[in-house]
Amino acid sequence: MTLEEALSRPTISVPDAGKLFFGLARNAAYDAAQRGDFQTIKVGGRIVVPVVPLAEKLGLKTTIGRAA
Repeated sequence: MTLEEALSRPTISVPDAGKLFFGLARNAAYDAAQRGDFQTIKVGGRIVVPVVPLAEKLGLKTTIGRAA
């Protein structure tokens, strides 16, 4: 997944968020999420990262809801 693709989605996986936004490996991304370094949402048994709050925290703009 590219950064552009991530910024166009409402949520992404914890490993994708860690890798794309912070350069973290899978386990380090889950550790950071558990510490609360970035916001997560639990959906059933899956943990996802909402892209808008994370992008805003980092000063990035999302393309969610924009015309292509």
